[in-house]
Amino acid sequence: MAVPAIELRGVTTRFGHIVANKNVDLVVNRGEILAILGENGSGKTTLMNMISGIYYPDEGQIFIDGKETQIRSPKDAFDHKIGMIHQHFKLIDLFSATENIILGINDGKKYNLKEAGKQVREITDRYGFVLDPQKKIYDMSVSEKQTVEIIKVLYRGADILILDEPTAVLTPQETEKLFAVLRRMREDGKSIIIITHKLHEVLSLSDRVSVLRKGEYIATVNTAETDESQLTEMMVGKKISLNIERSDPKEPTDRLEVRGVSCEDNMGVRVLEDVTFTARGGEILGIAGIAGSGQRELLEAIAGLQNTSTGDILYHNPDDGQTVDLRHKTPTEIRELGVRLSFVPEDRLGMGLVGNMDIIDNMMLRSYKKGKSVFLARKEPRGLAEKIINELEVVTPGATTPVRRLSGGNVQKVLVGREIASHPKVLMAAYPVRGLDINSSYLIYNLLTRQKEGGTAVVFVGEDLDVLIELCDRILVLNSGRITGILDARETTKEEIGLLMTKTDRGTEGNADAHR
Repeated sequence: MAVPAIELRGVTTRFGHIVANKNVDLVVNRGEILAILGENGSGKTTLMNMISGIYYPDEGQIFIDGKETQIRSPKDAFDHKIGMIHQHFKLIDLFSATENIILGINDGKKYNLKEAGKQVREITDRYGFVLDPQKKIYDMSVSEKQTVEIIKVLYRGADILILDEPTAVLTPQETEKLFAVLRRMREDGKSIIIITHKLHEVLSLSDRVSVLRKGEYIATVNTAETDESQLTEMMVGKKISLNIERSDPKEPTDRLEVRGVSCEDNMGVRVLEDVTFTARGGEILGIAGIAGSGQRELLEAIAGLQNTSTGDILYHNPDDGQTVDLRHKTPTEIRELGVRLSFVPEDRLGMGLVGNMDIIDNMMLRSYKKGKSVFLARKEPRGLAEKIINELEVVTPGATTPVRRLSGGNVQKVLVGREIASHPKVLMAAYPVRGLDINSSYLIYNLLTRQKEGGTAVVFVGEDLDVLIELCDRILVLNSGRITGILDARETTKEEIGLLMTKTDRGTEGNADAHR
């Protein structure tokens, strides 16, 4: 019987009163890809940070190749040939790939860039990486930077690799290239642990799947013997439907026309260039693009939060039939017209919610400026708060709980729920399910569909191309601040969107719908 590469027995990790991992047992074999699945807050990253020496367990044992081992630091982890590739890269922009790869290695020898470059090429050739060892980090794409991080741990001799959400910012084509490399590593006898929340990726890549729920180990199953619904039930603890109920648009009407909009950032760098499209009431328009392609600037320009240098943003008000140029309106005036922006950044409390206020008071924030009365009516906001708590299953002791005491995902539900509950004419939802578990994500997708069916023009910025294709009616693709195509979501593929996301020829020839 083969000895596991790494085994955890009864591992528990605490942060004060919070138990992040409770009595976890886990086995990773040589030459296999093990996926770690779990909702947000289930303890996946904490567990992997413990294996890689960032945290130390309060209880339990770790065995490597059958021997009990103490891993008290990342150096200890490297000594045991364990390397972790984190979601956020730790690279020096001004250095080349090779310089970053050898940085921090203290083997008593002089740095020899030429020799190191040769070793880097051997690794790239062996596993099929595409990388120029001399290229500077600031000239690299996201997937190239990730490649440097992976080669960095391989260069140090890692046999057990941990990857945290490695496909979060990759296009479908880049994801497939990464998976091909990981499969070659598996064939070479490497043990690979991958943390991901994308079930279709788990099923296509891994050999086995281990599921965590609320910090506890639930089970490990063979990938070939499971499916999405079983894995979801294991993660959530109950059966849930994973269907986005997309309906056909009924009598879509032009609600928002963006014509030739360009804008620059604070440094004078152009972040949007000649952007032209139409958002229609009764339709969901998806926006796809690699992170930083201008999605944020576009929505903020419409909401009046970003100055534009050229173009028009025309809003066709269904209440009075008037057409208004939003470029000449303040953010408050734009909101009062019914154009709402729900932007979910990494810092959820930095955008529209006040942490020390309770959920009811955060509902009331929108009406403070009306100044109708010295005494603020709390009845309506309380009803709205309780409705959002019930519909979106916000985990909270009650509507009077300060928002800062809620978990990140529950804060997000309050933020998105408040905008949806305002019955907007145009709802711009950017990353509304970022960091949410599967069940909550599908609740929000179906709430957006209900908004569309009520005649709202929904503009949805998302990271998951599968969801964009399943949820939206049309998908606008942004690449470096320009539109490279507008596609019918019912007819397109992930591969077609991925090509437009990375297209170097910025034209939109052959796309009759490009400016609609």
